[in-house]
Amino acid sequence: MEHFYLTAIFLFVLFLFLGTGIWVGLALLGVAFVGMELFTTRPVGDTMITTIWTSSSSWTLTALPLFIWMGEILYRTRLSEDMFKGLAPWMARLPGGLVHTNIVGCTIFAAVSGSSAATLTTVGKMSIPELRKRDYPEKMIIGTLTGAATLGLMIPPSLTLIVYGVTINESISKLFMAGIVPGMVLASMFMGYVALWSVFKKHEVPPREASLTFMEKLRESRLLIPVILLVSLVIGSMYTGLATATEAAAFGVIGALVLAATQGSLSFSAFKESLLGATRTSAMIALILMGASFLSLSMGFTGLPRSLASWIASMELSRFELLMALLVFYIVIGMFLDGISSVVLTMAVVEPMIRDAGIDLIWFGIFIVVVVEMAQITPPIGFNLFVMQGITEHQMNYIARAALPMFLIMVLMVFVLILFPEMATWLPDNMRTRPG
Repeated sequence: MEHFYLTAIFLFVLFLFLGTGIWVGLALLGVAFVGMELFTTRPVGDTMITTIWTSSSSWTLTALPLFIWMGEILYRTRLSEDMFKGLAPWMARLPGGLVHTNIVGCTIFAAVSGSSAATLTTVGKMSIPELRKRDYPEKMIIGTLTGAATLGLMIPPSLTLIVYGVTINESISKLFMAGIVPGMVLASMFMGYVALWSVFKKHEVPPREASLTFMEKLRESRLLIPVILLVSLVIGSMYTGLATATEAAAFGVIGALVLAATQGSLSFSAFKESLLGATRTSAMIALILMGASFLSLSMGFTGLPRSLASWIASMELSRFELLMALLVFYIVIGMFLDGISSVVLTMAVVEPMIRDAGIDLIWFGIFIVVVVEMAQITPPIGFNLFVMQGITEHQMNYIARAALPMFLIMVLMVFVLILFPEMATWLPDNMRTRPG
């Protein structure tokens, strides 16, 4: 029963700190400090300083601020406007019409952003007014956009996958490759839902717009060429082994700056805002990672992760039962914490379990991202719900109800991943990699 009491103490102190409004990173450091003082005889200050320095001086982490900066630069360009103009001619004839621009637009921007909030804001600021103007149902506009924006967590470059890879010491490039096919499959499932809606709710679908000729569509699509080239540069350089994740991120920043300059949106003010925005986000994530690394060490000294893993093993759960338990666990914890905090807080305990169960760590990274995506649109702390509320001023419960079908599709995606694990493992197993 010792592990039960240790867990209870750690959780009590954590929720006490979080409940008082302390930043998540500082709360994790506080819990670790209390754990070290209560259960070990080691010098807490020296241990904390050493752990924080070791975790924050990882070269792999360099990719994180670079990818964040790339997204911040593109957020301040005319990318969203160009994306809608380029996609609309091709989406208009699909069952469900221009609602598909929400999903495809989020998929494209996710490939250059890494953040669901940035994806939601960028695509939403252009598509919402355009879809409203064409009388598409508000619930479909809000629901598909809120759900599809979560693709920013899976399709590379994903900030959550970078944090997961650093936490468990796995290749960031391989994790990025693992996210491509599941991301595309999930986007296709979202589009399938829109098509079914158009069949069963025909009266809600506005009349189709006048169709363009093939050459006219191509002319409109020229607006998409710069961002597609940028995506190809970032992902292609990693897949072919020409660049590590960090080098690809540097290419991405240069490409984003060139794209912004050619659009005429690279003013000094926009450059400074993008740099400050990336610094703020990177500092927040770095503080969470520091706190999580110290907490992991603190729990390791108490033997808590291994004893919990042994306790789970004694229950003799099958691999499927363990994954279902983790699915429920992450959905619940995601109701109160953001995705990155959920991952770093739990990995010290969860990693021994999945290793003992023989679960592929690359595959599990994609599994955990899908579940964290669900948490982004789950009340009361679903981050995408807050972002969408800020954009549209709708009530939180209205947005959550509109996004419920997308949540259920993500649950279905979990089972698809379990049934077809090669979906996440084939690309990383067949890619060339470079160390670093």
